[in-house]
Parts: sequence; C-alpha cells; structure tokens
Amino acid sequence: MDKFDNATAFFHACEGLEGWSGCRKYVSDGARFTAQCEPLVEIDTIEQYSEWMAGLGKGPLAGCGYKINASSFDEKTDTALFYATFTGKHSGEGGPVPATGKTTNSHYVYALKMNDSGLVEELTKIWNAPWALAELGWV
Repeated sequence: MDKFDNATAFFHACEGLEGWSGCRKYVSDGARFTAQCEPLVEIDTIEQYSEWMAGLGKGPLAGCGYKINASSFDEKTDTALFYATFTGKHSGEGGPVPATGKTTNSHYVYALKMNDSGLVEELTKIWNAPWALAELGWV
C-alpha cells in the first residue's frame, strides 16, 4: 500500500469511529497527535485521539458522519492532507450538557506525516473547536 492509500485508509478508520483497534495497522508505534483546540489539549498520541473520536461518535454524537471535501499528498514532505466536514447532532448520552438536539457542520483538516514505511507517524488536526461547540450548544 502506498503512503497516500495508507493515509486515506487511516482517515476513514479514524473518522469512521473504529477506535484504536481499527486504526493501529496504519500507524507507527508512538505516533504523535497535536491540535491547537481546547477539547484536545490533553491528547498527545494518535491512539488516544482515535479512542476519543470513537467515544464521541458512539456517545453524545451517535450517528455522526463526515465528508471529504478535498485531499492531497505532498511527496516532498510525505504529508497527506484531508479537508473534511464533520456533521453531528447531540442526541446521545454524554457530553458536557444534557442532549441539546443541536447539530454542527464543522470543517477541519488532518495533516498526516508519513514515515518511510508508509505509516502515519504524526497527525495534526486543524479545527475551530469553539465554533463546533457553540453550534452544539455546549458553550
């Protein structure tokens, strides 16, 4: 599997709420996660992030989904980019407040740095979390 195919498979596994069990085969040991947004400041590995996503999608935002708007691969930097829109409605159990019934359509970008073996070694998520949280009625 080439690097972009592997990055794409990882993206679908993570956003498809497969958790770490569905993502680990696409990821190098100890792979890092970074994001400059409040809900994710304590998460620093892709394993933790994939489990956070799975919990979100099976709890407060059950039935959520995503759509890829654009994707690309930069061979010079071994970086895959995925620009997508996440859609979720707070109708499930959990979250910072009781179910609001409100929906978010939140844009975000994954920047996936691939290693020489074709595995994800770092994920940077670019996301306007305050926008999404406000749409859901969580702030």
